[in-house]
Amino acid sequence: MILICFEILGWEFADSQRFIGDKAYIGDDAITTPHKKRKNTEISELQKQENKQLSSRRITVEHMICRVKIFRVASEKFRLARHRYSQVILAVCGLIRLRLNRLVSLTINI
Repeated sequence: MILICFEILGWEFADSQRFIGDKAYIGDDAITTPHKKRKNTEISELQKQENKQLSSRRITVEHMICRVKIFRVASEKFRLARHRYSQVILAVCGLIRLRLNRLVSLTINI
């Protein structure tokens, strides 16, 4: 989905822009990743706390990705023409945004 932001929307990120990722992105300078336990050693309590804070920030994004995958556009083989993928995924994201806005407005009115 980030590729769609780059290609379709023309988003450009500054060199100083930082992202949050999981342990798969260790080594990338632009991505903040959790501390990884090395072989035959343990991580410190401070590192465990930092990992917990990082994961609590990441969980909302992970939940949004899960909502997109419910529509099965991003998780299964795309069966339409390739040039339609960006339109479909942006429509799914729009539907998710509408749903979230409705849920938020309902909780405010209660």
